Amino acid sequence: QVRLVESGGGLVRAGDSLTLSCAAAGRSFNTFAMGWFRQAPGQERELVASAISGGRTNYHDSVKGRFTVSKEGSESKVTLQMNSLKPEDTAVYYCAARLDPFDIWKYWGQGTQVTVSS
Repeated sequence: QVRLVESGGGLVRAGDSLTLSCAAAGRSFNTFAMGWFRQAPGQERELVASAISGGRTNYHDSVKGRFTVSKEGSESKVTLQMNSLKPEDTAVYYCAARLDPFDIWKYWGQGTQVTVSS
């Protein structure tokens, strides 16, 4: 059973930084892409950032210039460096993995809470 585990969430003040990490529990596996999603109370889950093996990255407009996603080759590890955090970044953050270009986001972590106070 594949399981992703996130770490690094917490309570910070506006303007602070946090780094989220995600890795497969147990044995690592090859991935095409890994991403970070977030879901705030009463809102739909949204894709925050994704990284494809080979280096291509994508970001939600609201985090461009503040967040950086990093993926180690085709491994099942990904980090999200979050700078200049805002209260509207408050959400549960989930990492997810896709195994090939035609796959859905197949594997998910359990989520980690990020709370940004004003």
